[in-house]
Amino acid sequence: MSMSEVKAFIHRNRVADVVSALNSAGFRNITVVDVQGILKALSNKEQDYSVDIGKKVVTEVKLELVCDNDARTAEAVEAIRDNAKTGRPSAGWIFVSDIHSSIEITN
Repeated sequence: MSMSEVKAFIHRNRVADVVSALNSAGFRNITVVDVQGILKALSNKEQDYSVDIGKKVVTEVKLELVCDNDARTAEAVEAIRDNAKTGRPSAGWIFVSDIHSSIEITN
């Protein structure tokens, strides 16, 4: 079995549509985390200045999910790509990585 991790960095205002599309496609175990990034802001309201980084940053969202085969991976990527669009270039990034093993944590 070929497992993959799909990780996407998207604009915060697109997360509800992306998660809804993933849920509609049957994906349930989705991690959603607010992160600071250097995506191109959609407006000045989105930007903050990071003293730590020394640049303007945008609070964006990182989504993570694991897919158990190549077809499901392609389906997840398509759902993210189709629903994360902002109408501008650089709406985010999607990364796909192979998972060599997984270990369930049980009692």
